[in-house]
Amino acid sequence: MILLKMSKILLDCWLLKAAQLLESFWSPRSVLHAFYLLLLNFFSQQDKSWRMRYMVANQLYELCEEVGPDSTRTDLVPAYVRLLRDNEAEVRIAAAGKVTKFCQLLNPDLVIQHILRCVKELSTDSSQHVRSALASVIMRMSPILGKDSTIEHLLPIFLSLVKDEFPDVRLNIISKLDQVNQVIGIDLLSQSLLPAIVELAEDRHWRVYSIREAAANNLKRLAEEFGPEWAMQHLVPHVLEMVSNPHYLHRMMVLRAISLMDPVLGSEITCSKFLPVVVEASKDRVPNVKFNVAKLLQSLIPIVVEKTIRQCLVDLSEDPDVDVDVRYFANQALRSIDGAAVAQS
Repeated sequence: MILLKMSKILLDCWLLKAAQLLESFWSPRSVLHAFYLLLLNFFSQQDKSWRMRYMVANQLYELCEEVGPDSTRTDLVPAYVRLLRDNEAEVRIAAAGKVTKFCQLLNPDLVIQHILRCVKELSTDSSQHVRSALASVIMRMSPILGKDSTIEHLLPIFLSLVKDEFPDVRLNIISKLDQVNQVIGIDLLSQSLLPAIVELAEDRHWRVYSIREAAANNLKRLAEEFGPEWAMQHLVPHVLEMVSNPHYLHRMMVLRAISLMDPVLGSEITCSKFLPVVVEASKDRVPNVKFNVAKLLQSLIPIVVEKTIRQCLVDLSEDPDVDVDVRYFANQALRSIDGAAVAQS
């Protein structure tokens, strides 16, 4: 009873520091291990204060490092499972964020037997923040489980999260695709996840700038990860389809995606596939689209044929119906063209 009472006081005053102090007083190390096990099991199961359980969940990996892999496998797995299923969302958030680190201390069979069922439950958790915390780390479980188990157990969870209604959940999955690609390969990844990823580029929350920007950056990441040839086959057609979307924000996203993908895909694809779309967009009825065309054309000057875009820029700079910012950037681009021509002569 004295040790339990002291443990609770110590946990309030930072668990790890207290444990280190205790270790300096009490050796051998087995006493310290017993102390940690007592704390974790007591506070993850019995303590009525969710803040105590949150602190344990948040410092769980550090605890596991102290007690070692053997004690983690035999004693801490049940306690961790309870934290993953805690009634308080804040505790589940902390526990979900540590799931990959915790699984690194286990063998794949233990992960599949004890942890994956909780992970699947968390992927449909009622709290979007729990799902987001899980999505930020779950892709790193692929190297732990290997190819076959990733395909069987993790891919369905990835697909569920990449279609989540909360944007941050989906973006956390997209940004970690390279970790899955290294395990299951590009062909299978394309077949299983690409359709859902393309849907992300048509997000219904288009009025939020961060969503449009993230969608464009995701397309760039995919092109960087899988290369120009793959992007030309799987991404570019979908991007070009959106240029005819009736909502101008979709058309603006296309221009942003082109500006980001251009350095990755190279001048040949830019000139043959993207440039005609950009020139056509210069005739768009929406001033913001024309504004983005003028800025994009200026950035493309080093790699495109001058005569291809000069007339387009002249039209924008002389159009009395366009915004003053459109004419400004069009004139800036024309001056850049002239400067490039002088430098080459």
